[in-house]
Amino acid sequence: MLDVEVIGAELPAERVEQLCALAFASAGIEDGHVAVTFVAPDEIAGLNARHRGRNGPTDVLSFPVDEDGPAHGERELGDVVICPEHTEDLEEAVLHGALHLAGMDHETDGGEMLAVQAELMRWERGE
Repeated sequence: MLDVEVIGAELPAERVEQLCALAFASAGIEDGHVAVTFVAPDEIAGLNARHRGRNGPTDVLSFPVDEDGPAHGERELGDVVICPEHTEDLEEAVLHGALHLAGMDHETDGGEMLAVQAELMRWERGE
């Protein structure tokens, strides 16, 4: 079972859960825990500097935890941190962050992740 913890009220928790489930299902992941947190620009800027060495705020950051599954207990997939003030589409940011936790990386995959993301968003929106 997928357990999605939503911290913040920028999107309904049910919607965040649906988007995470869609992203993880596309990678064959059916269970685990993920936290999706909505934060202010200063908080995401601090995380961006500390973990990526980049100054300033960004839209979404992902922090994977158990890439190969649990040693003990529930699989901890990781955390998605989103800054609504720097995000054009919150739903797409949730999907993007979850795809990163599922092991995809648009900076190294030649466009595969962004193509999957676009297809999932079209499907989700009934286009």
